[in-house]
Amino acid sequence: MTTILHSIHILYLFIASDFKTIIIPTTIFGLANSLAAQCYNLPPPVTPASTRAPQALTWTLLTLIPFAISNQLSPSAIAEDTLNKPWRPLPQNRLTRTQAKTTMLIFYALSQAHALLTRTGHRQSLAMIPLGTYYNHLGGADHHPLTRNLTNAAGYLCFTTGAMEVALGYPLPLTRLPPRLTAWLLLLAAVVSSTVHLQDLYDQNGDHLRARRTLPLVIGDSAARWAAALPMLLWGVACPVFWRVGPGLTIYNPACYLWEYVRIRLACTSCTVTTWHYVWKDGRHN
Repeated sequence: MTTILHSIHILYLFIASDFKTIIIPTTIFGLANSLAAQCYNLPPPVTPASTRAPQALTWTLLTLIPFAISNQLSPSAIAEDTLNKPWRPLPQNRLTRTQAKTTMLIFYALSQAHALLTRTGHRQSLAMIPLGTYYNHLGGADHHPLTRNLTNAAGYLCFTTGAMEVALGYPLPLTRLPPRLTAWLLLLAAVVSSTVHLQDLYDQNGDHLRARRTLPLVIGDSAARWAAALPMLLWGVACPVFWRVGPGLTIYNPACYLWEYVRIRLACTSCTVTTWHYVWKDGRHN
């Protein structure tokens, strides 16, 4: 039992920083949009209501864990995490790189087996393998802020549509999606690609050590905050308008978050900024 709990704790440390960025928003998106299936002219969910949340969460975790390990596996990633996130397993020497790689491969296999057995989320979990390889090992996250943000958006679409499939209980017709769902996913991609660099505010020291070209390091901290705050103002209006939400929410929410992001300036508060960003984004998407 002690060994099992220790292993679970190590897995948790690999993904601890992803709960607010991937796990919670993705699961909520899958559940909320499966309930809105008829708004997209899709058949109603076939997954029992009592199991939708656990199944969507399980798929998300199985898909995320190998990606997260891959992201933390290289020597440069370990050096960065030693500065930015020293509590992660590899900087703490809780396991070796070989053990981490073996764990990653096991979870890649588990995620594919789960997707094949449930017949949902398979294309998305499979797509995350080359996408993760490009992002983590071929410079997708390092060489240019634009490719970094766009790759993040592509990964986010994989996670959200995969969780939605699992919650629905059947595969989405990705080559012939209903127009409204297509528009919503494109809007989601635009939101992520134009604001995701806020998560880089907290990691600037480690990213600088790794010579990673994130937007805060390329254009400066203040400019990067404005480069997210202004799109948030736009998306804070566009998303409620898309869903025909009342005008009060359309005006009030973006104004509040614009003030919050521009007001907070110290590097030590960047984690707070990032957390509020994902609260905002989760609200916009659901």
